[in-house]
Amino acid sequence: MRDGGPDGELGASLRYLSQRYTMPYREVAGLLTDIAVEELGHLEMVSTIVYQLTDGLSPEEIKASGYDKYFVDHTLGVYPQAASGTPFSADTFQSTGDTIADLYEDMAAEQKARTTYDNILRMVKDPDIVDPIRFLRAREIVHFQRFGEAMRIVCDHLDSKNYYMFNPSFDS
Repeated sequence: MRDGGPDGELGASLRYLSQRYTMPYREVAGLLTDIAVEELGHLEMVSTIVYQLTDGLSPEEIKASGYDKYFVDHTLGVYPQAASGTPFSADTFQSTGDTIADLYEDMAAEQKARTTYDNILRMVKDPDIVDPIRFLRAREIVHFQRFGEAMRIVCDHLDSKNYYMFNPSFDS
């Protein structure tokens, strides 16, 4: 299930919630909170799709689909893991406390999530899956743009003594 992978919705929501605490600018902290909450909604959507696709599968269908290893551990329960089968881990996201580093991390995460949705859309043709995946993909693009706006807000607060390659704690 995608929502537990390194670029999934669970990691995104936790990444942004974790980063908001050290964000020095209220407007950007609010944006991180808003997007984190929306990502939790995306997690619910992806989990619902997975549940609907697996509900009522027979043992033969489970085996034929390659879902049998998952089934042995989780039956048809929705468990956060990557498509590769790797369980979710907080190791898959960063929260450094460095405003610039975290926002670049966030922008990259949104692009990787969009790519994952692109890959799903290449493989799936069922409109009941394609339509919500297209919606989620569009939201990843909006989030990327919002993090770009956040980067501009942060950069507007920077000066020659406080830009991304200069850390006054170490560089004099």
